[in-house]
Amino acid sequence: MTISIRGPLAALVLSAALAPAASRAQVPHTPITSAADLSPQERDMLALANDFARRCAEVIDRWLTDKEVSEDRLFASLYYPVPATDPPKYHTDWDQLSDRDVQPIEEAILARSSTIVFAVLVDRHGYLPTHDLRYSLPLTGNLASDLVNNRTKRIFDDRTGLAAARSDAPFLVQRYQRDTGETMEDLSVPVTIRGRHWGAVRIGFRQADTR
Repeated sequence: MTISIRGPLAALVLSAALAPAASRAQVPHTPITSAADLSPQERDMLALANDFARRCAEVIDRWLTDKEVSEDRLFASLYYPVPATDPPKYHTDWDQLSDRDVQPIEEAILARSSTIVFAVLVDRHGYLPTHDLRYSLPLTGNLASDLVNNRTKRIFDDRTGLAAARSDAPFLVQRYQRDTGETMEDLSVPVTIRGRHWGAVRIGFRQADTR
């Protein structure tokens, strides 16, 4: 079965159906969209996120130029379920390209600061094709372990995830609680492909201890 998401209403209906209750739990927080309100750490993360977004956009544009995927398929919102996965995982027509080319960029971003918990690329529906190596360990069948250690190829359609994926502001900072129970900040920057808003990069990080 292939899941196709078309239009914002359809996406929201599917999101509510697919997202586990725990992943929809959020910590109330007013998102930050003004550079004047950023802390020094957040400004550093914004610089990293801008570089991250640029590099991802260049990689995706190269897929199109080299005809490894068509623009129609890249924007088609077609997700192919991976059997027997909980939470559900999906393949796309381009996720293996992301495994090949995006993961090295993510790992380079992670290496820039010990406070960074994750650095990922998502499409406009919150689909995360390739997670960091630390969250792409082999599935074990133990749901509690896999929830923490294998988070790749999921649709993160919780409130924070969709806000990050769909925001067209220069950046968005949110504080939220992951479905693993951790509370952290999420800084996202839009990714635009050939003039079209495709998704975003997200950097999740812990606040630095300034004491």
